[in-house]
Parts: sequence; structure tokens; C-alpha cells
Amino acid sequence: MATTFIPDKVQRVRQRSGDRMFASDDNGIMKQIHAIHVPDGRDFDVKPLLRIVENILLRTTSSTTLTPALPGVPLGSTQAQLDALEDKTLQDGSSNMIDLLAHTINKISCEISCKCTSGGDAHATAVAVFNILSSYSWDAKVVLALAAFATTYGEFWLVAHLYPTNPLAKSVAILKQLPDILEHTDALKPKFEALSSLIKVMVDVAKCIVQFKELPPQYITPDTPAMVTAIAHIPTAVYWTIRSIVACASQIASLIGMSHEHIASTMDAWELSGLAHKVSNMYGHLQSQLYLCQQHINDKKHIEAYMMLVRLFETPHIDNMKIIRVLIYAKDDQPPLFDGLSKRKVSLDILRRKNVLLFISELEVPHEELFILDQMYQESRQDPTRPESQYEVVWMPMVDRSTPWTEEKNRQFETLKSMMPWHSVDHPSSIDLAVIKYIKEMWGFNKKPLLVVLDPQGRVVNNNAIHMMWIWGSLAFPFTSLREEGLWKGETWRMELLADTIDPIIHNWISEGSYICLFGGEDMEWIRKFCILAKAIARAAGIRLEMLYVGKSNPREKIQKINAIISTDNLSHTLPDLHLVWFFWVRLESMWYSKMQHGKTVESDPIMQEIVSMLSFDGSDQGWVVFSKGSGEMTKAKGENIVRCLSDYDVWKNNVSSKGFLGALNDYLREIHTPHHCNRLILPGTTGSIPERVVCAECGRPMEKFVMYRCCTD
Repeated sequence: MATTFIPDKVQRVRQRSGDRMFASDDNGIMKQIHAIHVPDGRDFDVKPLLRIVENILLRTTSSTTLTPALPGVPLGSTQAQLDALEDKTLQDGSSNMIDLLAHTINKISCEISCKCTSGGDAHATAVAVFNILSSYSWDAKVVLALAAFATTYGEFWLVAHLYPTNPLAKSVAILKQLPDILEHTDALKPKFEALSSLIKVMVDVAKCIVQFKELPPQYITPDTPAMVTAIAHIPTAVYWTIRSIVACASQIASLIGMSHEHIASTMDAWELSGLAHKVSNMYGHLQSQLYLCQQHINDKKHIEAYMMLVRLFETPHIDNMKIIRVLIYAKDDQPPLFDGLSKRKVSLDILRRKNVLLFISELEVPHEELFILDQMYQESRQDPTRPESQYEVVWMPMVDRSTPWTEEKNRQFETLKSMMPWHSVDHPSSIDLAVIKYIKEMWGFNKKPLLVVLDPQGRVVNNNAIHMMWIWGSLAFPFTSLREEGLWKGETWRMELLADTIDPIIHNWISEGSYICLFGGEDMEWIRKFCILAKAIARAAGIRLEMLYVGKSNPREKIQKINAIISTDNLSHTLPDLHLVWFFWVRLESMWYSKMQHGKTVESDPIMQEIVSMLSFDGSDQGWVVFSKGSGEMTKAKGENIVRCLSDYDVWKNNVSSKGFLGALNDYLREIHTPHHCNRLILPGTTGSIPERVVCAECGRPMEKFVMYRCCTD
């Protein structure tokens, strides 16, 4: 097997010659091409023809014997790709169009073959092709020229492939001297590889230009910046693609009659590679403009879909299905919901004419929220006949579409979905971008989970019922603002409101009429001192006192350690799970938010005053206590004051018989109270809108507003 080596000096001469060829004055050339571009207004859908061309060129370059497959097409999957492409081609019904264009395709093929065989100038040949195609649009020009080349190239390889087994093909091959060519396949390998690369990029350019033609005019106009740029560059790309077609045809023509001494020349491969590089750059530029156009179209479509969604929610409906089907898109008629109980896919019809609670969150849902919401949902399902159980929950995860959907994200989604007993969308892609925009802009979603309530007609009756759910659970059904207002009218500041839902043991203490003490803080020394003192005073006063430690908001490892010490030393009761500690405080925050939504303030609402006092306790560095007797009166105090008060029990114990223990305790707390104080109210920034003015629950003066960033790792 002979290999031809070319001296460096000769290579440099050829390089300079090629440089001159590719440094042609494109402006001058394009003036000439534009002068013979006279479209007659006929519009052809050339996509079916392009599929046929792609099918031919893919098959002719996928031989494992003569030449490698097209770049980017793995040999193992080529047959499947070819079959799929052929199926599309058969379904296109393109025969009528080909009847109309066959004469033009044949004419171009003959023109190129004739010029290439006689060694004509490449530019002159390309101009001749443009003259034939003068009345066609740019996309039609490039596809028709490719079709003409595919005819010639396909015939060449058809004979080459059938030559060993078909007598007719063998005779034709002998006339074309194909046996000589086939004997030197190794030497020709660089040329065929270069041909494959150039053909691949020519097809890519043609497909890209056709895609520009298919852009919907209702969403993008020719004066859009990306379209202006593309329209200016498409003629140049068409010219150089047709020029490349001429070069490829010339290479095939030059094989016939070529002696084996010249068969291994690398000049031809270099010329093809240079063209491939030039056309590939043009393709990359067109692709970037196409991407910008598609972005523009998608933006327009999203705005249109968003406005449609706005109008849809403003329109009355017989049931909720129109709304549900827009919010959750069923792809390919597949059930888009996943039932957390049966662990199977279900259709949207399961939500028809029902109250639907949309649980909207990111993929990272706090375990505490999921734990408590799960308990509440399971409790509501125990007796499905109750009016307050007549609702369905659907999880709608908000996913950032600007970042790739990775395996890690998918695992995170599937894990979370499997933990939820209610319905979930089967995949986040079921939620359209316009829906995500609507949820963020109209319902105010911003990282913090929402519970949006739709009534059986699909009307939004509450933009966020999660605060109602935390405060009253399923008793808040149907979760409307009217229901929320009604529930508050029936409430007073009592132990049931503060903590009854936190732990069943509190309900028992209330029923028994016991004295109840809730306390919190992180100072273990104060906790120990207070617990021992409180128990001693309870014995001295002859009262039954039950104590429960509720820690601080955002409970972490430190609260867990304090719980362990309290339990080991038998100082007090503790909540059995840190999730319940979190829930105690998030309910208070929800009460504050709920009251604020209804326009209540510390000055105008006694319950709001107590809520702010409790949240101020949590914001301080010291301990605090709340005492109550059954569901009756309550009193509260900061850590230092309650320890002093209990230490002075002998001073006020004689008042217990007449005023009761809590009455006497409260009177003495007022006596020792000093006007000096420093209260801090810490509200999570994602709870809702933060008011500009909040007054101190202790003195009524406006509180100063600060911004705090916290990173607590214990």
C-alpha cells in the first residue's frame, strides 16, 4: 500500500493558493448573486424534499467498508436513524412536489456534472446554478441544489455498493472505472472523510435556513434584530453551500479515470476541509441568530399564554377543569398526576368539581413543613365524609428552567414526590413557563411554599392558605378569607389557640383544669433554676402544675441537647420531635401574618398584642414563660422577672386565696415591672409582606426596623 508524501514547500504553495481562493471578495460575489435573484413569489415547502436528500446523503456516507459514517452519527445507531428518517419521508406525501421540481433538479445535476467534468471554474458553475434557480427563494435554492448533488452522489455510491453482487452494477462500475477506485480505499480515506464532513455541514446549513423560513410570522417579523442579521447572511451561506456542492461534485467526477499515481493527493482533501471550515463558521453564526429568534418567539408565546391565563382566571366557569388543565399540562395524553397513596399515575379528572389546594414549592421543601402538612392531611383523610375533608392537595414544584434538568434534580424530585401522600405533578415539565410566571407574579411565590386554594369552579379563593392550615388545620376548610375572618371572630387568647394542636397532652391538661406553664429560651442555667423553683412554688401553693419546654424558632442541635438534659434530669416535659418545636413558632408567625392580612395591629387587637409579645420573647436572648389555668386566664413574663417573682413567693402568697394563683402572680409581676426594656421582634423575610410600622407590644411605641442576616450552625 503506497502513501504519497508531499514536501513542505509544495504544501505551503498550495496553502497560499487556497488562501487566495477563500479570500475572494464576498461583497463582489454577492452583488452578482443578488442580481440574479428574482423570486417569482412561488412558495414551496421544501422540508419533505430536504428529508429525502438527508436520507440519501446519510445512507451514502454510512458505509463501514468504503468510508466512515457522517460525523456525529454513531455507526451502531445509523440504521435506526435511517429507518426513522425514511418513515418521516414516506409520511410527508412529497410526490406531488417532486413532480413539480424534478425537471429543475435534473437540470442542475446536468449543469454541475457537465461543468465539473470539463474542469470548469467553481464560481462560474455556482453562478450557472443560481441562474437556473433565479426564480426560487433562498431556502428552495439551497435544497434544490443539494437534491441535484444527492442524485449524482447517490448514484455513485449505489453502483459502488451493488458492484460486488449485481451484474448490471458491475458493468456500470467497470465503465466508470470504479474497481480501480475501490482498490485504493485506504489512500482515498482522507478525501472521503473530508467529503463526509463537508456534506454534513452543508445539510446542517440547509436545515437551518429552512428553519428560518418556518418561523411563525405572528410572533416574529423581518425587522426583528436577529432576523435582520439572518436575512443579511442567508444569501452568503446559500452561495458557499452551493459552491461546496460544486466542489464535492468535482471530487467525485475527478475519481473517474484517475490513475492510482494521483489518487492519493491530499490537495483535494485540504480544499474540502477548508470549505467545510468556512461553511461551518457560517452555520454557527446562523444557528446563533436562529436561537435568538426562537428566544424572541418563546418570549412572545409566554406573554400570550400568560395573558390568556390572566383572562381565564377572570372568567367564570362551570367547573374547575379548564383552569386545572392550563395549570397542569397533560403531555401526549399521558396522565399528568401522581397519586401519593396508590403510587400510580392518574388523570386530572380526579380533581373535577373539588376544592383543590395547590401546594407550590421549590424542590427543597423544609422537612418540618412536609412533616406537619403530612400529619394534617392524614388526619383529614381518617373520616372522608366530614365537610372539612372535602379537598384535594396537588404539589406543583417550581423549577428553574434556565438550568439543565440533571439526574441529581430528578432524584430530588422523585424522592420528594414519593414522600407526599397527596397528588403531585408527574414531572415538573407539566408546568408551563407561563404558569410559573403567573404563580410568581399573581400569587406572589418567592421560595417560601404557598397553598393556593381553588374552589370547585376554579376560582382562587385564597392566594395562600398555608397560614390558615398551620393555625387551624382542616377546620379552616374551605380556606377562604371569609372563613379566616370568621374563625378569628370566635377566638380569644387562650392556651387552646396558642398550643393545643402542638401535642395531645396539652389538651388533657386543659381538660383536667391543671395549671400549665410553657417556657422557652436557650440558657440552660436559667432553665434549670426556673424549673426547680417553679416546682417548689407549685408544691407550696398546693397546685398541680404541668410544664412544657418549647425551645426557640429554627430549632437545631442546641435545642435537641437542651431537650435531652431536661428529660434526663426530669425538669419538665418536652416536645417529642423538633418538628413540633418548629411548628409551635411557625403557627405564631402565621397568626401574626393572618392578623396583619386582615388589617389588625397591636394597638387595635388584643390577640395581635399577645402574638407580638410571644414573637418578641423568641427574639430575645433570655428565657420566658406563659402560665395559664385550663383554658382560662393567661399571664406571661420574661425570664428574670419570673424568677424574681417566684423567689418572692412569700411576699404575695397571702393573695393566692383571694385572687387565685395566677391573679396573685400577675399582680406581683406588674409591681416589679420596670419601664426599661429592649424587645426584639424577628420576622422571617419570606413570611409575607413586612409592614413599615410595627409597635412594641409592651409600651406601644414604634419599633426600629433593621435588616438581619443569620447563619446559625449551632
